[in-house]
Amino acid sequence: MSRVWMITGAGRGMGLDFAKAALAIGDKVVATGRNPDRVAKAIGQSDNLLVVTLDVTKPADADAAVKATLDRFGRLDVLVNNAAGFYAGYFEDLTPAHIELQLASTLTGAMNVTRAVLPVMRAQGSGKVIAISSTAGLVGFEFCSAYAAAKFGVDGWIESLQAEVAPFGIETMIVNPGFFRTELLTDESTQYAPSFVSDYSERRAQQITGWKAANGQQVGDPAKLAQALITLVDKPELPRRFIAGADALAMVRQKLALLQQQVDAHEELSGSLAFDS
Repeated sequence: MSRVWMITGAGRGMGLDFAKAALAIGDKVVATGRNPDRVAKAIGQSDNLLVVTLDVTKPADADAAVKATLDRFGRLDVLVNNAAGFYAGYFEDLTPAHIELQLASTLTGAMNVTRAVLPVMRAQGSGKVIAISSTAGLVGFEFCSAYAAAKFGVDGWIESLQAEVAPFGIETMIVNPGFFRTELLTDESTQYAPSFVSDYSERRAQQITGWKAANGQQVGDPAKLAQALITLVDKPELPRRFIAGADALAMVRQKLALLQQQVDAHEELSGSLAFDS
């Protein structure tokens, strides 16, 4: 039996590749985005495709998308929380509004969609919830404090959610990609915070130049990531986490080594904090 996927942010970038890969193997896809015409044009026609309007920051949109999915296909097997934005800047330059927008598009937006989907999966007794996080969900980067905060939040939320939903036959997977050649760094997707604190001005200019130069030069192939996702979903059990890309593997291994150093550095002090018996 073919599966039914719901993919957020399916009009471009990784989401588009995920949708095309699922359709190519004969699965059914509910492709969502804020601009459904753009989504439909990007993917093309298919009898197995349903395009639905979904702004992930609006819970009512999520509820309506799930209802449309059930009306058309009768079930929902795989949710891919892919939609996200990128609000770049030094923390002191990022306003509370910037932070709220980053969290809304990347963390609470995914929560809105998942909250709408879980009752369906619980009733089915099965389902897979996939969160497209980032290497920035495991490693903090200069100029990315808001983005990393949101992605670290995604990782912690999904790790916690797995224990809650596993008794219902629902599995979760966190995907931590490195740098893939998507549209994340285009002017449409990346918002650079204005410079409010002059002490950061020179470094801010250097960061923006570097990020813009990286656009279109990322080593990761999103079509290959989409195929990897199909491979993982096909497994009898979904991995809890997938580190995606050679660059991501290198960064995560470096972070693991750093964590080990930090654990070992004050091990005696850490172990001495219990009440005296």
